[in-house]
Amino acid sequence: MEAAIITIMALLFLSFVALGVYATVKAVKAAKRGVDRTIDQARRTVEDTTLRAKSFGQAGTAGELARLRLSLRTSMRATQEALQAGVGEDASLRESLELFHRLSAHGLELDEDLKRLEREPDRAWVAGQLADLTARTERITSSADALRRAARERALRFAEDDLSSLSAQIDVEAGALRHWTTTGPETSAGTPGTTDTSGTASGSSVPGRQSGTSGSSRPAAGGEPSAITAPDPRLTSYPWEKSARPETTT
Repeated sequence: MEAAIITIMALLFLSFVALGVYATVKAVKAAKRGVDRTIDQARRTVEDTTLRAKSFGQAGTAGELARLRLSLRTSMRATQEALQAGVGEDASLRESLELFHRLSAHGLELDEDLKRLEREPDRAWVAGQLADLTARTERITSSADALRRAARERALRFAEDDLSSLSAQIDVEAGALRHWTTTGPETSAGTPGTTDTSGTASGSSVPGRQSGTSGSSRPAAGGEPSAITAPDPRLTSYPWEKSARPETTT
């Protein structure tokens, strides 16, 4: 039993050690890739700065070669970044990216040729090659620029279509929000089937109108009820009236 426990503990220890070694190797490789990427970026920045300085500071063949290399590298790098950024959202750019990879092979070959010509001591011969080198550079940069502009125009078109659709939906929703109907509570007098009992209530509170309370509704001496007549105002009194003064006789 103790031997089995020791074996299990040993296996777990070895598993942890192997996992730690694997994680360490992965971390080292990731760090190495990061360092290499940083070094490559720094090298490209230094080369671009040097070429820019040569293209502006030197005249003749050396300045022209530097201008061609700078134009080629700038166009190819911008196109690569545009296609790689858009392929994640638009799968149709994969074919364009494959075409760019084929074009990059020609661009790298031309860049190497231009770099070798920078160290060529025969400047007269290099000057004779400039026309062909310029034509090759313009063909490659024109193709790269066409791919980059087409990808950007496609992305802008998709964004415009999406914005137009969104604007149409918002207009419909705004119209629906503004479409309301004003319905106020109807009064009881205008509602069918209702009965106004205000007259009855007010009439029942007036003295002399209740049955058996006024002299006009009392039965006559012969036992028959008298005719319906208006109440005698002299018999009707209100609480706010002053008491009548007795008449004086002289």
